[in-house]
Amino acid sequence: MRIMGIDFGEARIGIAVSDPLGITAQAVETICWNKEWKKPIERIEALMKDYNCDKIVVGLPVNMNGTIGERGERTRQFINRLKQAFPGTAVIEWDERLSTAQSKQILAEMGISSRKHKGKIDQMAAALILQSYIDANRT
Repeated sequence: MRIMGIDFGEARIGIAVSDPLGITAQAVETICWNKEWKKPIERIEALMKDYNCDKIVVGLPVNMNGTIGERGERTRQFINRLKQAFPGTAVIEWDERLSTAQSKQILAEMGISSRKHKGKIDQMAAALILQSYIDANRT
């Protein structure tokens, strides 16, 4: 079984999945949405089936001082919606501090403009979140 990684945002949701052995994370896609919960939940469900995922790791934006702000609370609302939509699936909050900044830096080093490819930033952030989770839980 694979693990899905999610970078939740107000306009876009980045998706990544682990390889079948759970060693590496790969960026998959970006779901564009407009505060309509049905679309991202349906797409996440389809991707979970396509990639045979049994766990979801969602990046939780934590302030540098360790507190949870408004964006973090909105992410927790999304996490609760995922838990309701997929009751048999483990949905895990994972500290995502600096994942977006790291994504932009990686894409810049690859020569990819973050302004032209905003969806790539979200996918890369999801992959970084998932890879961080995988690395921390490697046995």
